[in-house]
Amino acid sequence: MIGVFDSGLGGLTVVRRLFEVLPDYRVVYFGDTARVPYGGKSAETVTRYAFEDADFLVRQGAQLIVVACNTASAVALDALRTRLEAPVIGVIEPAVRAAVAATQNGRIGVIGTRATIASGIYERMVGEMRPDARVIAEPAPLLVPLVEEDWLEHPETPSITRAYLTPLLERHVDTIILACTHYPILRDMIARLVGKDITLIDPAQETAAETHALIVRDQALRESLERSTDHRFFVSDITPQFAAVSERFLARSIEGKLRKVDLP
Repeated sequence: MIGVFDSGLGGLTVVRRLFEVLPDYRVVYFGDTARVPYGGKSAETVTRYAFEDADFLVRQGAQLIVVACNTASAVALDALRTRLEAPVIGVIEPAVRAAVAATQNGRIGVIGTRATIASGIYERMVGEMRPDARVIAEPAPLLVPLVEEDWLEHPETPSITRAYLTPLLERHVDTIILACTHYPILRDMIARLVGKDITLIDPAQETAAETHALIVRDQALRESLERSTDHRFFVSDITPQFAAVSERFLARSIEGKLRKVDLP
């Protein structure tokens, strides 16, 4: 079973992509909706939450963990890999590889939560892969609650998003990493705001491709993973707008497959 967790519902964009590239493999998802967002919390708190989330998925039978949260990937990925026997994939490294391959002028923009941007992880990873490239990173803390509240059609959403993108465009980036799994929901709007000359990197798409590559490469893992379409979805809280938002993220209904759980 492939285990996927996020601080909220954004990780369902990764699950959606996993369904596309690995349609025969069973997925169990946990969204920590009672404690979302992780982006404004300390590294110590995010790491503790990530341990609890991953441990829950392992208890459900997950043999591979996908951290579908940029904040947790930025501050807790190494700790998770040390703690868990199961392989762990984050969302940052796949996105950085795609951005480094895509950029023509070496100027890569990043928008993400405050914790993700403050971690400096994108600057470090880009520097390792392409030392001559420059990262222009901008925290965009309001985008997660806008998506979670299903305010995609609200008239204020484009203006708020534009305010976050403007510093990147003023510094002539040609590639932008949407460094939060919520942001692909805003991709069409962001594409309109930045124009056709900017390449947008979707971490959900890149992470699903990385997961697929690992399973193809690792025969023992591939043979141990359960083949089933009976997927399971857990959250720590169900909000009134949950059904509409989750369906938008996943592009399918999960009615009857969702359970609320309290982490120990």
